[in-house]
Amino acid sequence: MDSGVYMKSTRVFIHGLESSGMGTKGVFFRDKYPDMIIEDFVGAFKDRTEKLNEILSGKAPLILVGSSYGGLMAAVYAFNNEKSVKKIILLAPALDLLEFEPYLGRQLVLPVVIYHGGDDAVVSPSSVHGIARTVFANLEYHLVDDDHSLHRTFSLLNWDDLLETS
Repeated sequence: MDSGVYMKSTRVFIHGLESSGMGTKGVFFRDKYPDMIIEDFVGAFKDRTEKLNEILSGKAPLILVGSSYGGLMAAVYAFNNEKSVKKIILLAPALDLLEFEPYLGRQLVLPVVIYHGGDDAVVSPSSVHGIARTVFANLEYHLVDDDHSLHRTFSLLNWDDLLETS
């Protein structure tokens, strides 16, 4: 990228714990961005992250979108592969789980955008915001009037801008 040649970003969507690539968000992205990588992740965190690492091996620059548990996965991947990741967009990310503890003393400098519903009963918005402020140096945080799944907000977001396609 230093040569001044534009490299198209690889966009990736990582679904939540009890969802799949065919959930509401996965279907939305598959329809709107057919080149987006959308896989199914099952099993323990370690299994999911190993699969993600295999899928993304050698790909860069990456724009990662992670929802809930997928947000945790995206954040962990970005910490471990910062040079490959251009930006992450996290939707109600489960950063308050034990799997994220090893990263609490570190800081990620690439752009991070978070959308979190103020009425989220699954992942605490205040807990995640506190964590995000300390670990993401370039954070854009949006607390929205919505629930954990962002039912009202998700499809209204300017995804072309967020995914840098416009």
